[in-house]
Amino acid sequence: MTKALSLHKKLKGKIVIGSKLPALSPRELSLIYTPGVAEVVRYISEKSSRVYDVTIKANTVAVVTDGSAVLGLGNVGAQASLPVMEGKCALFSLLAGINAFPICLATQDAHQIVQTIRYLAPVFGGINLEDIAAPKCFEIEGELQDLGIPVVHDDQHATAIVVLAGLINAVKVVDKNLKKCKIVIVGAGAAGNAVTKLLHAYGCKRLIVVDSHGIISSKRRDLDIYKTFLGTLSNLKNLSGNIEDACQNADILIGVSKRGLFTSPVMQALNKNAIVFALANPDPEILPDEAKKQGVAIVATGRNDFPNQVNNALVFPGLFKGLLKSRKTALTDELKLTSAIALASLVPNPTPEKIIPSLFDKNVVPTITRAIVQS
Repeated sequence: MTKALSLHKKLKGKIVIGSKLPALSPRELSLIYTPGVAEVVRYISEKSSRVYDVTIKANTVAVVTDGSAVLGLGNVGAQASLPVMEGKCALFSLLAGINAFPICLATQDAHQIVQTIRYLAPVFGGINLEDIAAPKCFEIEGELQDLGIPVVHDDQHATAIVVLAGLINAVKVVDKNLKKCKIVIVGAGAAGNAVTKLLHAYGCKRLIVVDSHGIISSKRRDLDIYKTFLGTLSNLKNLSGNIEDACQNADILIGVSKRGLFTSPVMQALNKNAIVFALANPDPEILPDEAKKQGVAIVATGRNDFPNQVNNALVFPGLFKGLLKSRKTALTDELKLTSAIALASLVPNPTPEKIIPSLFDKNVVPTITRAIVQS
C-alpha cells in the first residue's frame, strides 16, 4: 500500500464541517437556531445581499466536478474524483482560510450540470469548476457567467495565470522579450485554450497551438468552434504539420498534454536557450534531466519534486480569496494579467532553477489576493 493510500484510509476524508461555537448552551441554541434565527432570516429577506454579512456564503466555495477529466487519469467518474476534490478543498482551507466543499455530480450532461449549479448557488460565494473535460467545460463556464458570483474553471484560468507568471520570469533569465518569442502550446483542451488566450491578451502574437492531430490552422476541417477561435489567435503564417514542425526555431514550448510527447527531434528543433514547460501531470511530456541534456535552458513541470513547479495550486487559493473579499462577480482578463504579474514579482531575481515562488511561500496568497482586490 502506498503512503498516499495509507494516509487516506487513516483519515477517511481530508476535510470536516464544524461549528464556530466552542460549546452549545440553551442560550446559544436559542440564538443560532429557533427562535433567534428568525430575526436573521427576516434581515436577509428584506435585502438579499445581506446574506454575505451573516452566513458562510461570504467565504465559501463549491468545488464542482463531473469526474470527466481527473488529473491525468481521464474520465473516472464522480466517486473516484472525490479524493481530488477533497484535496482541493483542503488547500483552500489551509492556504487561504476559505471554506470549500466538494460537489461531485452523477451526471456528465452539460445542461444538467449548469442547472444543478444554479440550484446550489445561493449557498456559495464562488464556484470552482474542476476536472471537467473540454469542450464541455467551456460551455458550462460560459452559461454560468450570469450567476452573480464568480464561476471559474481553474484548470483553465489558474493554470494560465501561473504559466504566464513563470514565463515572465523565465525570459528574464535567458534575456528574451516574451512578447517577441515564438511560443508553441501543445494541447488544446482546457489548459491549452486558456494559456493561449492569456498569452495573446498579454501581447504575445507569435503563438502556435498543436492538438493531437497537428498544428491548428485554417486549413483544418476537423476543428470545433473553440479550436477554430484559437486559430484566430495563433499561427499567423498558417503553417501545417506536427509538433516538430511547429517547434522549428521556437523559443518557448508549453506542454499541457500527455507524457513523452517532447521527443529528442522536438527538442532539437527549438531555438538556443529555449524554455520548456512540461506540465502534464503526474508524468510530464519530458523529464527535466532529459530536457537539460537536449540543451534546454529552463525547464518547469507541474510536480513539486522538481524545481520550478508551475501548478495551478499556486493561484486558486489567493485568486478566490480576492474574488470573495472584493465580491467581484467574474474573473476578467485584466484580473488574470494582474494576478500573473503579481505572482511573478515574488521572484525578483529569477534563476534557471527558480522562476516561480514555492507553494509554501506565505506571501503567495496575500499577494494575489491584494492584486485582485485592488484591481
